[in-house]
Amino acid sequence: MKQPMIYLDNSATTPTDPRVVEQMLPYFYDLPGNAASRTHAYGWQAEEAVSKARQQVAGLLGVDKSEIVFTSGATEAVNLAIKGVYDTYQRKGKHLITVKTEHKAVLDSCQWLEERGAEVTYLEVDEQGRIDLKELENAIREDTILVAVMWANNETGVIQDVATIGEICNRREVFFFCDGTQAVGKIPVDPVAMGVHLLAFSAHKMYGPKGVGALYVRRKNPPVKLTAQLAGGGHERGRRSGTLNVPGIVGFGAAAALAQTEMMAEIERLSSWRDQLEIKLLESLERVKVNGSQEMRLPQITNLCFEYADAEDVMRTFNQVLAVSSGSACTSASLDPSHVLKAMGLSSDQAHASLRLSFGRFNQEEDVDRVTAAIVSGVNSVRADSPLWRQ
Repeated sequence: MKQPMIYLDNSATTPTDPRVVEQMLPYFYDLPGNAASRTHAYGWQAEEAVSKARQQVAGLLGVDKSEIVFTSGATEAVNLAIKGVYDTYQRKGKHLITVKTEHKAVLDSCQWLEERGAEVTYLEVDEQGRIDLKELENAIREDTILVAVMWANNETGVIQDVATIGEICNRREVFFFCDGTQAVGKIPVDPVAMGVHLLAFSAHKMYGPKGVGALYVRRKNPPVKLTAQLAGGGHERGRRSGTLNVPGIVGFGAAAALAQTEMMAEIERLSSWRDQLEIKLLESLERVKVNGSQEMRLPQITNLCFEYADAEDVMRTFNQVLAVSSGSACTSASLDPSHVLKAMGLSSDQAHASLRLSFGRFNQEEDVDRVTAAIVSGVNSVRADSPLWRQ
C-alpha cells in the first residue's frame, strides 16, 4: 500500500485543524448573517461570533480585543501598518527603517512608499540572519517614524531580539512594527511586553483558514493612529472597510484558542523532530550546512544548504513522497535565489541548493526517517549527475 505524502511545508501554510473547521461550518449556511447588520438576529449572531473570535485572538497575544483589526491576511495587515503609519505621520518625518531579509510584503510596501517620497534604510544581517542592534540605533534619525523588523524569518525561522528592538524604539519615540506571521501561534508572542506597537499575523499559519489575518494596533502608551487603506463602510473602527469574513474570523479565533492551550507541547515535540532530522542529514551527507542561527530560531523550521545539489532538482526526485520548499511560498515561482539567504552571505549557488523544511501539528515522529531517506537519496542522485561534485 502506497504511503501518503509527508507534508513538511507548514511555514507556507498549515492544514486547517478539523476542530477549527467544525467551529466555522454553521456560519456558512445556518448562521449566514453579516456582522454589520444590526436589524435582525442573524446579524446579531454574526456580530457576537466576531466579538468572541476577536477576544480569542487578542487573548493569544495578551492584548485588548479593541486593538485587533481583522484583515484578509498578513499581507494586507503589513500594508495597512506600513502605509497607514506613513500616511498619518509623514508630517513628522518620512524616514523608515527595515531589514533586507524581511518578507516581500514589507519590502515591496517600503519600495512603494519610496516611489512616493519616503526614505528607507535597509539594515544588513550577519551570517546568523540577525541584525546589529547598534546599527539599528545609529540608523534612527530625527525624522524616523517607523522601524519594521519581523519577529521570526519565514525562510530560516531566525528570531530577532524583539525585546531590545522594542526598547530602542520606545526610548527613541519611534513606532515599532513587527511582522509576526511565522511566530504567532508557534511561540509565545507578547507585543506589549516586547514594546511592539503594531503586529501583523495570519490564521493560515496557525491551523486556521486562509483568507483572514489581523493587525494588532496599540491603543495607548503611545496610541497608534492609522490612515485606512481601503475606503468603504468604515468597518473595524474605520481602520479597514469591507464586509467581515465571519466564518474565517470564527476559525481564526478557534485556531488562536487551540494555540494558546497546545503551543508549549508542540514546541517541545516539533523542535525534537527538527533536531533529529538535522542530525540524521548531517551524519548521512557531506557538505551540508544549517542556514541561520541554531540558537535563536523557531522550533519547527530548518533551512539546510546541500552544496552541489540544486534544490529544485532535489525536490523533483521526491515530489510524490515529500512536500517541502526552497524558500518563501510567496516567491516560489521566481528563479532568483532567495534574497534572505543572499543577505546572510550565501552565494547564489548555495542559496539555490537550500531547502526549507517545516514541521507541523499533524506530522508524526516516524516522518523523520522517511524524510531523511528521501532527501539523502535525492541529494545523492543530483550530485551524481553534477560535474562539479565529481571534481
